[in-house]
Amino acid sequence: MPIWFAYTLIVLLVITSVLLTMLILLHRGKGGGLSSMFGGGVSSSLAGSSVAEKNLDRYTVLVGIVWFACIVGLGLWLRLQVGSGS
Repeated sequence: MPIWFAYTLIVLLVITSVLLTMLILLHRGKGGGLSSMFGGGVSSSLAGSSVAEKNLDRYTVLVGIVWFACIVGLGLWLRLQVGSGS
């Protein structure tokens, strides 16, 4: 595989790592979390989490899947490079 593939995965990995960190910090924990700073804790419904929290969950899972795919892709690329001797 070409070297640009690895560089693309590394750049994508750095971007998703930063995004994943930010999204996790925005989640509301037991004490309110950072999401309450941005208006996430203002409207709490009795039935469960708000639409914003559900969307935040979806985005976090999506970015986590992309992050995991980058890790696996880099591992496979590295194994192919070491196996081919170049």
